[in-house]
Amino acid sequence: MAERVFLASRNVGKIEEMRRILEEHLPGLEVLGLDDVEPYDEPVEDQPTFEGNALLKARAGVAATGLPSVADDSGLCVDALNQMPGVLSARWSGRPKSDDRNNQLLLDQLADVPDERRGAEFRCAVAVSHPNGKETLSEGQMRGHVIRELRGSGGFGYDVLFVPREQEGNLTSAELGPDAKDRISHRGKALRLIAPTVVDLLRG
Repeated sequence: MAERVFLASRNVGKIEEMRRILEEHLPGLEVLGLDDVEPYDEPVEDQPTFEGNALLKARAGVAATGLPSVADDSGLCVDALNQMPGVLSARWSGRPKSDDRNNQLLLDQLADVPDERRGAEFRCAVAVSHPNGKETLSEGQMRGHVIRELRGSGGFGYDVLFVPREQEGNLTSAELGPDAKDRISHRGKALRLIAPTVVDLLRG
């Protein structure tokens, strides 16, 4: 029977990114998302830190599925906005969640901020919770800056506005190919750090 792990997300882009990285370490791993399991009451992400929200979701995943569960919480922290939107990134413009509204709000808030002060970074915390009670956390960052127009069709969220520092050229995260993005992304870094632990937990 294939080894399985549950990813507490229904964001297709996020699930595919996690899948690619975890499967590098454990070929044949079956990865399930929220749409692949019986519905359950997902926890309210009310913690003040990325780490707290990631653990909250991973623990809820274990309780609901009985499978080793991986969850992340991530967001964009903008220097000129005192590190906001941060943990509020996905719902920055209110409910219901909308990438388009979030991006437009961010552009409006930074309209008068000069280019040299538009620094920002994506931050991610990944949590793993196992039915045996073991838990672990990892973190990753991707530094860059926010531009003034939307560019690219890949990725999700604020990717269309963010140019990472660790790349050649001036491409946004949404213009990078999957492999290039995985190498430098905040989530990619956090997942690569935690992947060996996931493998160890699955193999007992």
